[in-house]
Amino acid sequence: MPEADAPPTAGLSEDEAQARLAAEGPNELPHRGRRTTVRILIDVLREPMLALLVAGSLIYFALGDLREALILALLAGLSVGITVIQESRSERALEALRDLASPRALVVRGGIRQRIPGRDVVRGDILVLAEGDRVPADSWVVEAQGLHLDESLLTGESVPVRKSCSIVPIPAEAPRAGGDILPYVFSGSLVVGGSGLCVVQATGARSEIGRIGLSLASLEIETPRLYRQTRRLVLLFAAGGIGASLLAVMLYGLLRDNWLEGALVGIALGMALLPEEIPVVLAVFMAMGAMRLSRVRVLARRAAAIETLGSVTVLCTDKTGTLTQNRMSIAELRLPDGRSLDIRKGDVPPTDFGAIIELGTLASAPEPFDPMEIAFHELGSHRDAGGLAPRRTEAWQLRHRYPLDPTLLAVSHLWETGDGEQMVAAKGAPEAIAGLCRLDPREQAAIRDAADAMAAQGLRVLGVAEARWTGPTPPASQREFAFAFRGLVGLKDPLRPSVPDAMAQCRSAGIHVVMITGDYPETARALARAAGIAQGEVVTGPMLAAMDDAELGEAVQRATIFARIMPEQKLRIVAALKAAGEIVGMTGDGVNDAPSLKAAHIGIAMGGRGTDVAREASSIVLLDDDFGSIVTAIRVGRRIFDNLRKAMGFIVAVHIPIAGLALVPLLFGFPILLGPIHIALLEMVIDPVCSLVFESETEEDGIMRRPPREPDSALMSRALLGWSIAQGVLAVAGIAALLYWGWEAGLGEDQLRALAYFALVTTVLSLVLVNRSFSSSLIRAVTRPNRALAAVVAAVALLLLSAQFVPSVAQLLSFAPLGLAETAALVATTLLVLLLLEALKRVADFGRSG
Repeated sequence: MPEADAPPTAGLSEDEAQARLAAEGPNELPHRGRRTTVRILIDVLREPMLALLVAGSLIYFALGDLREALILALLAGLSVGITVIQESRSERALEALRDLASPRALVVRGGIRQRIPGRDVVRGDILVLAEGDRVPADSWVVEAQGLHLDESLLTGESVPVRKSCSIVPIPAEAPRAGGDILPYVFSGSLVVGGSGLCVVQATGARSEIGRIGLSLASLEIETPRLYRQTRRLVLLFAAGGIGASLLAVMLYGLLRDNWLEGALVGIALGMALLPEEIPVVLAVFMAMGAMRLSRVRVLARRAAAIETLGSVTVLCTDKTGTLTQNRMSIAELRLPDGRSLDIRKGDVPPTDFGAIIELGTLASAPEPFDPMEIAFHELGSHRDAGGLAPRRTEAWQLRHRYPLDPTLLAVSHLWETGDGEQMVAAKGAPEAIAGLCRLDPREQAAIRDAADAMAAQGLRVLGVAEARWTGPTPPASQREFAFAFRGLVGLKDPLRPSVPDAMAQCRSAGIHVVMITGDYPETARALARAAGIAQGEVVTGPMLAAMDDAELGEAVQRATIFARIMPEQKLRIVAALKAAGEIVGMTGDGVNDAPSLKAAHIGIAMGGRGTDVAREASSIVLLDDDFGSIVTAIRVGRRIFDNLRKAMGFIVAVHIPIAGLALVPLLFGFPILLGPIHIALLEMVIDPVCSLVFESETEEDGIMRRPPREPDSALMSRALLGWSIAQGVLAVAGIAALLYWGWEAGLGEDQLRALAYFALVTTVLSLVLVNRSFSSSLIRAVTRPNRALAAVVAAVALLLLSAQFVPSVAQLLSFAPLGLAETAALVATTLLVLLLLEALKRVADFGRSG
């Protein structure tokens, strides 16, 4: 096989990358794409409502009423068209959300490192891999620094494999997965340690995982609780509707000896009782809810997360980058003799303080990504500009790195100085550095006191030390060096401006906020005070490690700060909170955070600095890593659930008068007033009201001043169901009374039908106004802006005016114009029903219950 040239260090140009993307296609695995229009059409044709419309059309055709048959057929076609268009738009919205949720890759293009969507990675791109990254494409390794990957997705072996560097020029033939020290990484594998540079060899279906055909579409997601609840509600209504329809057919056939007329009444009653809006409403609310959350920079990866947001009782958050801006700057330096220097005053550090800066820089990555290490490099460059020459020259070479260890919170770098000597620079937690330096108890106490004083100012405190090494081979552990303590560094990470207000909202909403950080306890306390976190006990990592589950269960009830916590300890905290009956939201960004994110009721991953594996384990992704966005998401989640309950209550209430008007003629001896055509037209009013008007309602007053709802609370509680039935029964009574008056007044059949239909439509609008809010007054419900409601009211007004004043429309619907007396009676009945419903809501407060 021919060999490929070595990749240019600047990577591909943007034009080259776009050309390859167009020629070879996006870097995505084969998956079940969105439903085609044909597939959607087939699904729509299986809907019960459409079957009822077609059946009604056939019965009218059998009765010889060609006009009614054609109208119903036209409505059926219109219903199909609207549904297909709506479903197609939903599929496109879901596709956009899927793209937003896809992993991102760090590539070098034109010499600049940039994050791009994983699907835009092309062959020849240079990938920058770091711990926690999911490899986006099969690639040759051209630079590796302790690079280890988990390839169990391909090989089934859970043990991480080590990677070596590829030969140059790079071979064109890719190796097979498996084995150690391969210079090749595979798409879908996970970086569990180290870092590296790779050049992409194969993307999409041409990758190893693409050939296997693995796809995210194969993952089975548990059905959310809301879907299970609504499914039961639909089945209950459907069973009742079928029973009532069959009963109506039997009664008409037996009492009036007119089976075809009875069949039409049965179809109208079935259409009236069939709650086909419920699944549509749920789908629209979940899709629109996800879009609303995305507008506030929050990505909901699972629909269940939206319903759970409103019931969160404990919010566990990390500090750096979530409560703070993750923009570190060095604020204070302190020498072992107690002298300190406040960098914030802008003074150039004296020579003796400059050694601290240089050691911190030497113990950082040469090309840093971590904000703390960037702060050391930035201050180091300012120091150089100030004329203080560093010891390090171009001859110095980084020989060995000792990474952070769960048992030793310190990092050391071994440098060859070029003159035959080797120097070691270390930085880390003050207590860890003091331990490396083997200081006596008195010296350790002095360092601890100095660190506490700095941490009390909200500074993140690190210690620095140095050592010399003369051996030919670096030792296995950094503990083997003879370190000398050189000082402390205080780093300032400003609080995000949105945090204090967000904390105040959490307190008023009954949400307990817990800070979990790897930082120094005093630093965590100072920041908690500034952020507004309730003051409570502080539990450190060593304290937690010494606790059994029972003791931890008691501690989590009192603690508001967990400091010096290792990522794997977060899982114990989550488990303890859940055992105490709390609904837990947990933030995280690293590989080791994934178990706790998955264990929490709501796992919240960081979209900016978070790893792919953390995002995959989470329910929600913060695209801006801001704590304020979590609180905003909870507010939006509560609003969505409130509006969903309003819509469900309206659906139950509105179907009762529709069904009642199908039965009233049978009970009072009236002619058939409403046929399938009238019900179909009415459903075209109800559907957008349910899915658009209620979805766009503004939040309830005091939405963040009430405690979280119970996690097992029903969407349709008994109180809400009772309130909805009461609305429907009152509406039926009002309409029946109006019709009885019209019948006694000698109105003709067409006038009575028009009166019935107009009363039904205006009653539907009354039910909308009553259900718009659980707490606002009727005046507020009428005046509060809602563009979707305004459009629906305008369409209804146009329909009623056309039916009243346009003879062809009236003839089509078998209506006759209403006189002044009938119109006055209609308005009076509608207002009476509306005012009675509002009074009942005020007195009984059914709407808020449950």
